[in-house]
Amino acid sequence: MPHIRRRSKRPSIAQVTSVPEAEELLVQDEDKIHVPRATKDPWWISALEVACVILLMFMLWFCWRHEDLVHLHTAKVYAHLGHASAQHVLAHRYLNGSGVEKDHAEAMRWFRKSADQGHAHSAYNLAVGHMQGLETDVQKGEAKKLIKHAMNHGVHEAHHIYHTVCITGQKCDH
Repeated sequence: MPHIRRRSKRPSIAQVTSVPEAEELLVQDEDKIHVPRATKDPWWISALEVACVILLMFMLWFCWRHEDLVHLHTAKVYAHLGHASAQHVLAHRYLNGSGVEKDHAEAMRWFRKSADQGHAHSAYNLAVGHMQGLETDVQKGEAKKLIKHAMNHGVHEAHHIYHTVCITGQKCDH
């Protein structure tokens, strides 16, 4: 059975009774809230807004065009603030010479800072750097502990180094 639309029971305009004039003026002029009209901003505000938009567009272009440079400086800032992952990234950049001059001593220094905070990959890289003869501050017997820490925290390369080099005691304890 088709749905039949019913008429609305709202009164029509002709049926609405008019409001008496006495009730029409319930609010006096003194009680009204006067809202000031919005004024147009001065020209220098508009110029400042345009300059900010242009500056933002330039900064976005610079970040897109020089992504490696921005990444390097961001990693440096966070590394100096003490973030272990940023210290690890910065150490890799110094180790490989990516965006900076190759500096193994500086790389090992950043690996040490990150490893001291518990970063497993940094601990592994610090120990391997020590075993390869790079200048580090790793004490005798500490390389084995660093490799074991990395192995216990999921660094797969550390398993191979621990079972082939450290168990035999060839280079881990020098």
